[in-house]
Amino acid sequence: MAEMTLEKARQIIEAARAKGREMGLNPLTVVVLDAGGHVTACEREDGASPGRFELARGKAYGAIMLGMGGYAQRDRAEAQAYFVEAMNGLYGGKFVPVPGGVLVRSAEGAVIGAVGVTGDTSENDAAAATAGIEAAGLTPEA
Repeated sequence: MAEMTLEKARQIIEAARAKGREMGLNPLTVVVLDAGGHVTACEREDGASPGRFELARGKAYGAIMLGMGGYAQRDRAEAQAYFVEAMNGLYGGKFVPVPGGVLVRSAEGAVIGAVGVTGDTSENDAAAATAGIEAAGLTPEA
């Protein structure tokens, strides 16, 4: 069974940051969680505000705990705000239901973790996360 290893997490972070530089994005913070929602690795680029860690973790945490990427969470929040409010209360306010939180699936389709990226627009954050996951040979679900 595949799992989120430190090596894979580092590959994701490196490629997500490279995509951010390629796109000319603001300084990014990238957090990679394992399937249990625990931080495997994180990097905050020079110039990123200190609060970015919590935002990136919140994006990834929502993806892993709800089993859906940030776009689906945002859509659910717009359609059923009470559901997202209840879930966020259940999880202690720890998730941020916007793009930039991306599930990570193994080649077999199993969820093995999530990536949260913040620093630019949510859509650009999601693009960087997706690029990082794909570069590590894994499947993103934004």
